Amino acid sequence: MIALLLSILLAELPAESPDVGLFVRSVWLFQQQGTPAAGQDEKLKSSLAKAIANNGEITLEELDGLMTHERFQKIAGDDMAMDLADVARALETDMPASRAKLHEKLRSHADYLTTTFDMMDEPHRQAAHRLAEWIVANYETGKPIEAIVVCTGNSRRSILGSSMGNMAAAYYGLNVHFYSGGTAPSAFNRRTVAALRDAGFDVTETGTEATRGSAKTLNPKLRIRWGEGLETIEFSKRFSDESNPRNGFAALMVCSEADAECPTVPGAALRLSTPYLDPKVYDGSAYEAAKYNERRDDIGRMMLAALCQVRREINAK
Repeated sequence: MIALLLSILLAELPAESPDVGLFVRSVWLFQQQGTPAAGQDEKLKSSLAKAIANNGEITLEELDGLMTHERFQKIAGDDMAMDLADVARALETDMPASRAKLHEKLRSHADYLTTTFDMMDEPHRQAAHRLAEWIVANYETGKPIEAIVVCTGNSRRSILGSSMGNMAAAYYGLNVHFYSGGTAPSAFNRRTVAALRDAGFDVTETGTEATRGSAKTLNPKLRIRWGEGLETIEFSKRFSDESNPRNGFAALMVCSEADAECPTVPGAALRLSTPYLDPKVYDGSAYEAAKYNERRDDIGRMMLAALCQVRREINAK
């Protein structure tokens, strides 16, 4: 009887999550510590897949310039063959403290998105590269880099963008801060809130309200937390609102309307056109939640790719 009860209890225990494996861990490692060529996601994955398929290890000769000889030897050791233990140890050593502060679900979501950089289309890939180059050129230890993500109503794409950007900065341990703004503010949309919560953000009411874009539409101020001690207050506002940086920032135009309305952004040191389709077109449909999540991840993927490049270039110095 005891044996039977024990077997039932063990059967009800959740199965241990499988490890992501050598391939995924190697992708993460080379993304952060490889040469600029490692930023070509398709080439990176193809080379690593072929190398691992041979004998379950990675040798420098199989990598076609994806990591310098000195860095590879430091990780692999004298045998010059990188195995799972070598990769895991290097990743652990290089992990920024701020990544450990991310909410567990959100960190897992970011882990997954970093394996999908090959899903970006070319315009957004180029936008990620330009943003990374600007950040690297202006990056100084102890000095924050600031960016405002801009769409028309500051209700959907811009808040998804600033939130995913702040998450990406914590993931890669970078002193980069993202804000949001609009050209015709409305309100922080409840569907945006749902998409953020679904990824692992903690979004809560503050009990206060910002100036309304429309007299009939509430514009609450909401607290967004993405990890321990990592939070901001978000609400719909103009990009020039006093809560946003006033000069020296990057302006990321994530909708075509705001892009057209603001050929110049006062105070911006970089203006980057990177439009995405408004998920609003799916409101009230069966695909509503899925499409908001899709847009969140599209923008998040670009943010992670950009800051991954920054991390790689800083590691190379």
